[in-house]
Amino acid sequence: MWICPLANIAPGEAIRFDAISPPLAIFHTEDGEVFALDDTCSHQDASLADGWVDGCEVECPLHASRFDLRTGRVDAPPAKRGVRTHAVTIIDGDIHVVMSVAAPNLPPGITY
Repeated sequence: MWICPLANIAPGEAIRFDAISPPLAIFHTEDGEVFALDDTCSHQDASLADGWVDGCEVECPLHASRFDLRTGRVDAPPAKRGVRTHAVTIIDGDIHVVMSVAAPNLPPGITY
């Protein structure tokens, strides 16, 4: 699935892609890597694209849970479950994502 040109996301920034459900967060690290995760913290309903990117981690803006951008693993609570990751490729300067077939780890009470 085509997302957008890589040039649309500055290094160290993220965007929310909500043309699908659940929405995606696309991260462009300072090192030039690009990652795609479900854009909902597994602890409570918050956009990870609104969080703070530090290296290969994102910190949720609501309760400071941290997730590894490479694996979706929780690196700091209060979240206990990771977030789903998706495969990213860059083709001719455009970001493309292949969606995971795993079930998303949405917080309690959140459905899409």
